[in-house]
Amino acid sequence: MRKLVAEAFGTFCLVFAGTGAVVVNDTHGGVVTHVGVALTFGLVVLAMIYTVGDVSGCHLNPAVTLGFFAARRFEWRRVVPYILAQCVGAVLASLALRAMFPAHPSLGATLPAGTVLQSWVMEFVLTLMLMVVILSVSTGSKEKGILAGVAVGAVIALEAMFAGPVSGASMNPARSLAPAVVAGRLDHLWVYLTAPVVGALAGVVVCSAIHAPGECCRPESETKS
Repeated sequence: MRKLVAEAFGTFCLVFAGTGAVVVNDTHGGVVTHVGVALTFGLVVLAMIYTVGDVSGCHLNPAVTLGFFAARRFEWRRVVPYILAQCVGAVLASLALRAMFPAHPSLGATLPAGTVLQSWVMEFVLTLMLMVVILSVSTGSKEKGILAGVAVGAVIALEAMFAGPVSGASMNPARSLAPAVVAGRLDHLWVYLTAPVVGALAGVVVCSAIHAPGECCRPESETKS
């Protein structure tokens, strides 16, 4: 239960701070700026890794949880509870933002700026890159330690900075689902539910091709998690 609460809290903080930065930027004349929004997403993930990494692993992302499972670092019986906890935390964050900013139309929902295919491919590649980094710096199914916090937070900020104007740089089905449901912006939601998951699974394959046999994919019982 502590792990599920940690995942829910961490995802709440991610969505509240990250999409909250988008909302504040929209409602206060662009004071946060696009760069500020990207840095907010990276910094909140970094902070949460240090906060709950030793408790739950700080996945905060259904695609990452499924990636850890595909890499045999995470037990199947824990996948569904983790994903539910992440979605609950994300929805609570969007509900809090709706109460604070009732007139905002999207609450920071991710929407394609160009074609749907362009955004799908962008989200696929972004999540692939993110998953490779996470698997490379994590221990077992846990993102923890100075290296993990800096590396994962940095790659999220980097990807949000250059890809945000294209697809919103979600890389996270829970992060996209919550504001879309609360704001009623379900158009193109399927892009952000499918592309990150497929990208994370592809990231496991790429990580296995890069690292020595057994380094990327191995049973959780064989890791120091």
